[in-house]
Amino acid sequence: MSQLFWHQMNKEELIETLGSSEKSGLSIDAVNERLAEHGANELAETKKLSPLTIFLNQFKDFMVLVLMGATLISGLLGEYLDAITILAILVLNAVLGFVQEFRAERSLIALKELSAPTAKVIREGKQHSVAAKELVVGDIVLLESGDRVPADIRFLEANNCYVEESALTGESIPVSKHESTLYEAELPLGDQRNIGFMGTLVTRGTARGVVIRTGMATEMGNIANLIQSTEEMQTPLQHRLEQLGKILIAVAIALTIMVIVAGIMHGQPMYGMFLAGVSLAVAAIPEGLPAIVTVALALGVQRMIKRKAIVRKLPSVETLGCASVICSDKTGTLTQNKMTVTTLWLSDRTLNVTGEGYEPVGKVYENNQELDIKHDNSIKRLLQISALCNNARLEKQEAVHRKGKVMVEQDEWVLNGDPTEGALTVLASKLGSPAKLLEAQYKRVQEFPFDSERKLMSVVLEHQGGRIIQVKGAPDVLLEQCTHILWQGKVVSMTPALKTKAQKANEKMAQSALRVLAFAYRDLHTQETCRDAGDAERNLIFVGLTGMIDPPRAEVKDAIATCRAAGIKTVMITGDHQLTAEAIAASLGIIPRGGETMSGKQLDQLSDEELDQRVENIYVYARVSPEHKLRIVRSLQRKGHVVAMTGDGVNDAPAIKASDIGIAMGINGTDVSKEASSLILSDDNFSTIVAAIEEGRGIYENIRKFIRYLLASNVGEILVMFLAMMAGLPLPLVPIQILWVNLVTDGLPAMALGVDQSENDLMKHKPRKAKENIFARRLGWKIISRGILIGICTLGAFWITLQEGDLVKAQTVAFATLVMAQLIHVFDCRSSRSIFHRNMFENKYLVLAVVSSLVLMLGVMYIEALQPIFNTVSIGLREWCLVIVAAAFPTVFFGIGSVLSGGKSKKKKKWHPAANAA
Repeated sequence: MSQLFWHQMNKEELIETLGSSEKSGLSIDAVNERLAEHGANELAETKKLSPLTIFLNQFKDFMVLVLMGATLISGLLGEYLDAITILAILVLNAVLGFVQEFRAERSLIALKELSAPTAKVIREGKQHSVAAKELVVGDIVLLESGDRVPADIRFLEANNCYVEESALTGESIPVSKHESTLYEAELPLGDQRNIGFMGTLVTRGTARGVVIRTGMATEMGNIANLIQSTEEMQTPLQHRLEQLGKILIAVAIALTIMVIVAGIMHGQPMYGMFLAGVSLAVAAIPEGLPAIVTVALALGVQRMIKRKAIVRKLPSVETLGCASVICSDKTGTLTQNKMTVTTLWLSDRTLNVTGEGYEPVGKVYENNQELDIKHDNSIKRLLQISALCNNARLEKQEAVHRKGKVMVEQDEWVLNGDPTEGALTVLASKLGSPAKLLEAQYKRVQEFPFDSERKLMSVVLEHQGGRIIQVKGAPDVLLEQCTHILWQGKVVSMTPALKTKAQKANEKMAQSALRVLAFAYRDLHTQETCRDAGDAERNLIFVGLTGMIDPPRAEVKDAIATCRAAGIKTVMITGDHQLTAEAIAASLGIIPRGGETMSGKQLDQLSDEELDQRVENIYVYARVSPEHKLRIVRSLQRKGHVVAMTGDGVNDAPAIKASDIGIAMGINGTDVSKEASSLILSDDNFSTIVAAIEEGRGIYENIRKFIRYLLASNVGEILVMFLAMMAGLPLPLVPIQILWVNLVTDGLPAMALGVDQSENDLMKHKPRKAKENIFARRLGWKIISRGILIGICTLGAFWITLQEGDLVKAQTVAFATLVMAQLIHVFDCRSSRSIFHRNMFENKYLVLAVVSSLVLMLGVMYIEALQPIFNTVSIGLREWCLVIVAAAFPTVFFGIGSVLSGGKSKKKKKWHPAANAA
């Protein structure tokens, strides 16, 4: 049964295949048998992990295991403060991970809420109201306006029935449904007009249908299955931190062994060297790294909330920063999801109408000249028909919005009714012919509603001069009913030439992806009656055409241009028609010269390998299904892209979950898409994604800054000990000093780097590659070169002071030099070039952190009670001069080198946005 194309069958075949009866439906026995065989009409869920299992899984990460080892070592050494700190960090990270994962799989719960709780069915010839989960294949279902379709059904009758399917297909307006057979075998969901899909909403009319699929066999069930089977990708940040953890533990173990062996070979006591080696190992592992990453991401999240982006999963902030492709839904994301009339055609004149959304403010232009329409009878007549042959209503409502920290009241225009009629209502209001004003002069006495067969709507109105009929509808149909035309303000006969002009205008507007409606009228004779639509809709006077479209958001074009300058490709993926999608994409600058567009039908004809070969050059996908969206995302990922997927519908959820970062719309988005996402846009604005990308890039660069600082410092610490052991010198630092240096320099200064301001050219570079090593772009060289020089200078200061014969003073000088070198080096880490390229005092948090660390260092050197514990003594001006020179030398040396060589290399490597234009 599931292999048949239901939309191709006639009624008799359909009912016979399903073993049902159109009039009496199924018997109760048949219902029970089918329920027992196929199960309830509900979405299945995969087996869930227990909360305890989810929590324990947070401790499986490699870096976490390394830190647990560091906790054990610190405890054994008696460094209980370090051990408690590391343990607190581990528990905090585990709690955050648990909360995120526990909420991540709520997609199916939200999906279930879209299913109708009850349904009206015909069983054994009688109407019943039953729980929707009790429906079976073959049940006869009754639907009316406001009902949710309870299962996938094939329509047997459809009376002016319109169904809102945007959550499933992406179409921005309700679609008309009919019961006629469709003969084409492969049809996209949006074109299956005789099928109703579970979870969609009936907005107008009534219908009767037979259930063809239930539960997980429905299109909604198919999406649920895709969500369940889709694995979430590990973020680049998670991958890099795991990679870094493995490198650090390997290096720490190797160097610890080398230092211990070298010290013992040169006569140092085994126990003392073991303690020194283990202290170095603890210092080499930056146990504060996860905490600093978490804080940097959390603060980034707070900044993003202010910029209308709500983050559900912390690592996704950084992931968005390296996004190379944004796959965006069209309706409501790139466009306003508000149908708007933009073009009028009357008397061979093409007029443009300004104004956006539902606010009734706009003007009419012809050849870029504003028109005064007060005395233009043709335009006034078209506006009159737009307002009166219409059932939509435009209302002003008070709404409360946040403006900064203050809540303010602001009027909003809200549409009640069909989006197409709403666009006409707004048109009439913005150009001075509001419905309320006209309805005082014209009283509706009869209506012939629009239906999909006639493709027309007409109303009969009474006014002081008599009666008039006004008609709107499909241009090709309405033109055939017109014998006259309102031409330049006068009624003249509809000649073949005039008819051709109207037809060509219709074709031209349709080719521009506009939804075109035609308008006509005629005065009724005193005794004339309109028994049916055929009586009314004849011998009409043609007035003109309107062209409407769901317009692009005003700010999106600039946002897409910014993305292009940042090396990020924007791809439109929509369930809407290809012509409409291409027109919107072209107006927004999404499609470059030579760029391709593709329909879902064309996509079906490609294998994954063929799609992978073409995917780089495709910028628009139209009439696509949820499976198509998933294929597109995965193809881009196979090509090495980090993919951000935006959307608002149920149909977007599987692709949102499968992408590297899923972005849902906060206002018009379904709960399903929100629960599957990592990021929610509270203003449904594509340009907010650009702000999020900027934050993401800034956060990742800050993470690189403190990794550079921490590891260069640790390299310096290890090298001091290693070189001293190899040279047969005494220990430059005792174990307690090593741990104190680690505490003083790794804490607050590193944390302050995590909230550093971004450099000015952040959004003028290509996105980094997904597989980029954490040490890429010369970071590894900077860490090693600065670390080596810090280590050599510290050892030099130690050796010079040691010549005086005072080991404790020499160790104190080494201690002070190492701390000062790291605190000076932290300012160098703020710039990708050198310390001289940025204002040192711009980051107030960093200045405060450095001052605090200096105070802690001076405390253990000059407070007498602490000197025996930390093996320090007070030093004088001569020693301080040595400390300052040795500590500043590494940063000054590399800074001068950067200034001398940076000018030429900067010009050679200057990046041009145009070079990266797609």
